[in-house]
Amino acid sequence: MGQLTAKVAIVTGASSGIGYETAKLFAREGAKVLVTARRHAELQALVAEIEECGGEAIALAGDIRDEALARALVELAVGRFGGLDIAFNNAGTLGNSSAVTDISSEDWQALLDTNLTSAFFGAKYQIPAMIARGGGSLIFTSSFVGRTLGFPGMGAYAASKAGLIGLMQVIAVEYGAQGIRANALLPGGSDTPMGRAAANTPEARAFVEGLHALKRLARPEEIAQAALYLASDASSFTTGANLISDGGISINRT
Repeated sequence: MGQLTAKVAIVTGASSGIGYETAKLFAREGAKVLVTARRHAELQALVAEIEECGGEAIALAGDIRDEALARALVELAVGRFGGLDIAFNNAGTLGNSSAVTDISSEDWQALLDTNLTSAFFGAKYQIPAMIARGGGSLIFTSSFVGRTLGFPGMGAYAASKAGLIGLMQVIAVEYGAQGIRANALLPGGSDTPMGRAAANTPEARAFVEGLHALKRLARPEEIAQAALYLASDASSFTTGANLISDGGISINRT
């Protein structure tokens, strides 16, 4: 029996990287998975890969910043799979790198809409569906940026990721008595398309790797394992927590 047998999960930002690997892992562990991102073709490839391995998955492409998508995802989960138990609100973007005084209001709002407001929209509809099932687990992909350290040029990103932690903590206390657990996952630098775009030269990659105590980037499969812990009953008494899976970047000074 898998750790998520008979569970239903939504995974956002599932067309690549951490979301892609987490959706596959959740399905291998027995969950019925609903995946979303903007890229339809990539989502269909993910669904096909899951089904080839004997899992169940469906895709709904769309813009995570659209509240209507958040509602439609939950309605689809309930309509096709009977309910919702797990939500991995993972979609996000790095945005443009700018000093705080150079960030345009448009860039600021776009990044917060993608990283923070989309997660609020998700939770708004996910929580009632989970309560109807007797409880569930919400997971938000935050970051060590804005939590344990700051990087120049990442003011909007840091604010959005710190905001996710605040949102998560309030959800944990507002709905804990109704069986809802909410936690944040804080990855370090990861070998994903977004991570490779941020460190897009051998020198930049080596620099980022060196910031970590482990002196390497995470494989997205490793972050998926941390998400599985928060999704599963292994973390049944864990809520309102920040699970730091950052390869020691928060504490490294070497």
